[in-house]
Amino acid sequence: MSPNRTAYLQLHISVLLWGFTAILGRLITLSELPLVWFRVLITCAALVFLPGILKQVKATPRKEILKLAGIGCLVCIHWVCFYGAIKYSDVSIALCCLATTSFMISILEPLLTRTKIKWYEISLGLLIIPGVIIIVHVSKLYITGIALGLSAAFFAATFTVLNKKVIHLHHPQGMTLIELFSGLLFLSILMPVYMTLYPGTRVLPDAHDWVYLFILALGCTTVPFILALHALKRLSAFTTTLTVNLEPVYGILLAIPFFHENKELDILFYLGTAIILSAVFIHPLLRKRFEKG
Repeated sequence: MSPNRTAYLQLHISVLLWGFTAILGRLITLSELPLVWFRVLITCAALVFLPGILKQVKATPRKEILKLAGIGCLVCIHWVCFYGAIKYSDVSIALCCLATTSFMISILEPLLTRTKIKWYEISLGLLIIPGVIIIVHVSKLYITGIALGLSAAFFAATFTVLNKKVIHLHHPQGMTLIELFSGLLFLSILMPVYMTLYPGTRVLPDAHDWVYLFILALGCTTVPFILALHALKRLSAFTTTLTVNLEPVYGILLAIPFFHENKELDILFYLGTAIILSAVFIHPLLRKRFEKG
């Protein structure tokens, strides 16, 4: 197998594993904040064993560590909102809302990086809006889940843009460990507040939860992270973007055999989902066309 085909396979495996994170989030019985706390804890413990990663962390200037720490907090807020969306609605609705991240990036990136707004990205964003309206209309019972899903997309867009600004200054592995460890500390501070607001919430996993948490942290976080890094060395940004856009598709398809959500959602939901996903897939095509021109 050629190096490029190997890289493409590695990236697809990564995206498929990321698609499983929503499934595992539904299977784990912990509420959203304890779930994310354990996910990040196990992932950080696994990342420490990557060769050279601690040297990368030590070589990072203190000022940059503070920036990465802030981004790490946003990453963890994103995960809490995402798993909250799954708990308050279902996997399909949460992933459909998450698919709006590309549009939110098109709005936030010019604001945060002071670059020119791209008209075709705004047009695609306008195309997404009817899809979201349809989903909200047919899923009124899940309005809290939809709000959390759209919040997850907003935080994902924000930390993606901020990471893009600083990634050229850092090693990806060391950068990830700093962000996630900072997010772990942030969630640890939030935990007592969360427990006060939601008394009686169970914070310790049961036996099945431990199994799912290790699969989530190692199989769906650490492993795809390493595979994606190797793939990115050989694949173009266009190929990478187009492939990563498959994550919500994989997740929604996986939810059908696991939870039979297709029996609970009518044709209008899938129409709204199709509108959103069409914009997601058209985006990299237009980007390649207009940015070359």
